[in-house]
Amino acid sequence: MTMLLRGFVAIIFGMLLIHFDEAVAFVGQKAPEIISPVWINSDPQLLSGLRGKVVMVEFWTFGCYNCRNVEPQIKKWHQTYADRGLVVIGIHTPEFSYEKEVDAVKRYVQEKKIPYAVAIDNDFTIWNQYQNHYWPAIYLIDKQGVIRYIRVGEGSYAETERMIQNLLAEAQ
Repeated sequence: MTMLLRGFVAIIFGMLLIHFDEAVAFVGQKAPEIISPVWINSDPQLLSGLRGKVVMVEFWTFGCYNCRNVEPQIKKWHQTYADRGLVVIGIHTPEFSYEKEVDAVKRYVQEKKIPYAVAIDNDFTIWNQYQNHYWPAIYLIDKQGVIRYIRVGEGSYAETERMIQNLLAEAQ
């Protein structure tokens, strides 16, 4: 690998680490409210109205390969833990212009039988409030509305599930 290419890779990797450090620094802070003009599968969900529940916020977009790989696990957690107090909210933030079409998102949600609430974030308002930089990204919010866990990308499903279980077991 040439020195120039190595330098470029180091810069990109460094930028990713900086963004990841910013996300991790968000743990322990009150979760920003989720405000969207368009919701699929649900009336608008306010975090302030979900106190006493554990909330999973997942940033995704239907054209993202990695998001599609995580999707079955998100559905499984919703199915397994909704009766115990887990609320899943998908935040559809488009990467490409064709993903901004609300009807296309609705079709995808229907075709893939996504059962949980999906907020449309075409203008990146929610994305920016969460200082998010990745698809997919999972934020777990405790019963008091505090971000307690962030997972970026695929994998670590057992770790994420343990955190869901721990948060659900906590007293209000």
